[in-house]
Amino acid sequence: MTDAQLPISTNRTADSPLHGQLPTPPAFTLGPTADMRRLIESYGISHTGNVRSVNEDHFVTAALQRAVQLRQTNLDDPHIFDRLSGPRAYLFVVADGVGGSKGGRVASAVAVATIVEYLGEVVGAYNGYAADQAKDFPEYLRTAVERAHNQLVETFRLHTRGGPATTLTLAMIVWPYAYIVHVGDSRVYHLRGGALRRLTRDQTVGEVLVSSGMPKEKAEQAGLFNVLASAVGAADMTPAVDFIHLEHGDALLLCTDGLTKHVTDSRIHEVLVGTSNAEAGCRSLIELALAGGGSDNVTAVVAKVLPA
Repeated sequence: MTDAQLPISTNRTADSPLHGQLPTPPAFTLGPTADMRRLIESYGISHTGNVRSVNEDHFVTAALQRAVQLRQTNLDDPHIFDRLSGPRAYLFVVADGVGGSKGGRVASAVAVATIVEYLGEVVGAYNGYAADQAKDFPEYLRTAVERAHNQLVETFRLHTRGGPATTLTLAMIVWPYAYIVHVGDSRVYHLRGGALRRLTRDQTVGEVLVSSGMPKEKAEQAGLFNVLASAVGAADMTPAVDFIHLEHGDALLLCTDGLTKHVTDSRIHEVLVGTSNAEAGCRSLIELALAGGGSDNVTAVVAKVLPA
């Protein structure tokens, strides 16, 4: 991950995939043919890399659900409870800690655990998702990130210069939408029909200043792309939230910058297109990052929406 953090405001521009006010998702319901248990295939790997001795990255893949395990009944149709017995949402999170090996590792772990716990309570408690509930998910995600931020600030409140912080990138799939939250310089990519698109913009000082008119070469020479402008637990924390409509056959990649330092977007595209399943894609990406130098911790989570 980046080597430092700077308390500077991040202004997202209109051409960013994640920017401005989040529009209200279209109304939707989970129809009877939407079998969430066989909808998503995912796999995640986190590796220390070739240089670092401690892995400050953390990730999680989870199904959020409210399960009803039917034991006995004399109802004519016991399958009326099927909607209560399987996953209704999928959650994918990657976090890359900064602030010293031990502190960064703690920061990313606290952030991931806090988010999963909160979303498991408020989202997993639903029996199912109705149209009027769809609009609530962005607010749940904002609240989850804010809770993680506040938890880190409280945990390290004795650090007068600010304690460890972390990037935080997550995708929550509530079919047919993927809700994306992004803080820092970890990334989310979306593959559809052979075309790869990066959904996030790195929240670094370099990106902020280049978007304000600074030549990219000057920012690179000054090392400003290695300085975070926003991080969970830092003085400035500006989450970007958005959603995309998914289709069968789509794929998402969440990764820390330990991957993108050594693997280009074109190689990521080749891997995601050329591998048959999420595990194979994930393993290939990690191997490429290590072969390219592995100068940082590297984490990748691949989620594929299975064909209809």
